[in-house]
Amino acid sequence: ILEACGYKPGFVIGGVPGNFDVSARLGDSPFFVIEADEYDCAFFDKRSKFVHYCPRTLILNNLEFDHADIFDDLKAIQKQFHHLVRIVPGKGKIILPENDINLKQVMAMGCWSEQELVGEQGHWQAKKLNADASQWEVLLDGEKVGEVKWALVGEHNMHNGLMAIAAARHVGVLPADAANALGSFINARRRLELRGEANGVTVYDDFAHHPTAILATLQALRGKVGGTARILAVLEPRSNTMKMGVCKDDLAPSLGRADEVFLLQPQHIPWQVAEVAEACVQPAHWSADVDTLAEMVVKTAHPGDHILVMSNGGFGGIHQKLLDKLAQKAAAAE
Repeated sequence: ILEACGYKPGFVIGGVPGNFDVSARLGDSPFFVIEADEYDCAFFDKRSKFVHYCPRTLILNNLEFDHADIFDDLKAIQKQFHHLVRIVPGKGKIILPENDINLKQVMAMGCWSEQELVGEQGHWQAKKLNADASQWEVLLDGEKVGEVKWALVGEHNMHNGLMAIAAARHVGVLPADAANALGSFINARRRLELRGEANGVTVYDDFAHHPTAILATLQALRGKVGGTARILAVLEPRSNTMKMGVCKDDLAPSLGRADEVFLLQPQHIPWQVAEVAEACVQPAHWSADVDTLAEMVVKTAHPGDHILVMSNGGFGGIHQKLLDKLAQKAAAAE
């Protein structure tokens, strides 16, 4: 938004956005955008990285328990978030969803900056104009102030876009201009990224590695492909939190929008993905070998299906393996 509106911002982002060639740059203006999270700084500084950023405009997107390798519980993360809230200046602005209970508890610890809420009863609302949320209206205090038509799908992306519009307004960008700017936005890699198509089957890649993100990504793809198309979800539990099994009970419900599930069993973790497979309501399969898992997926896949691969790592190159095996299956059928 800031780039399209002539602000020439600097930025640090956990990925390379499609509109840029790099994930970070210094910029040529007073404006700097940072994608931040609560992970610690270094072995000698166990505070969350974001306490060093001193933002004037702060978007609190959501808060839930993660990074179980460094945090004992949710309260430990909330403490770090409150440190962040406390360093926003009095004339700064904090933008947050109205219905996030965990964030409400953080704000109740004390907030000395102006807040703007996003949601049905908040200052800002988004109104879907089509099923996949690729087109939506921007409402401020009940009044339409812009309309977004972009390449992204899913209500989670619509929510993110709305918060970005709200933040841009705080630095002087009109909501209508911000909404128009999002029309040219190209998402970062590994965000429901189409990796290819073979034998009539599309293969998508996504960075989702937490149950909430897995559910949101599947909902977005379901909205994109429709209710009757088959989605095959392929998941690698790779993050430290996943490996520790903190989220394992939430995995089966988060995969509920998929028609069939395929799970990789990582080595040296204290739990079995077979437990998740048994808890799934739809057919679910698992393997400890990437090649074997790819073969299982390809054997099941039919023309018109959509394969969604989810991991915060490379997943052993399974995306290309799937495409290659699907092409071989098509050639063998000729």
